[in-house]
Amino acid sequence: MNIPVNYLLVLAGILFTIGVLGVLIRRNAIVVFMSIELMLNAANMVFITFARAFQNLDGQVIVFFLIAAAAAEVAIGLALMVTIFRTKKSIDIDEVKTLSG
Repeated sequence: MNIPVNYLLVLAGILFTIGVLGVLIRRNAIVVFMSIELMLNAANMVFITFARAFQNLDGQVIVFFLIAAAAAEVAIGLALMVTIFRTKKSIDIDEVKTLSG
């Protein structure tokens, strides 16, 4: 089963667009982080698609490091959200514009 490269690139573009719209439209911090993860996964899909198309493992190595960076971003982001929620009692981005007491 061989999926054409164009289909995978269009799917990655759609996923990335949904992620961008989620970051720009939504105000909930958790949804924004999920949208950022969706954009990172779309970029990973492009790397894997080109790595498979050109029979080169470099794209898969880059994806491995991107997944590790995304995991670190999620851990730090969730820790920040927990801290902000404890102090402000909300994770709405509009309400948490300043981090001063």
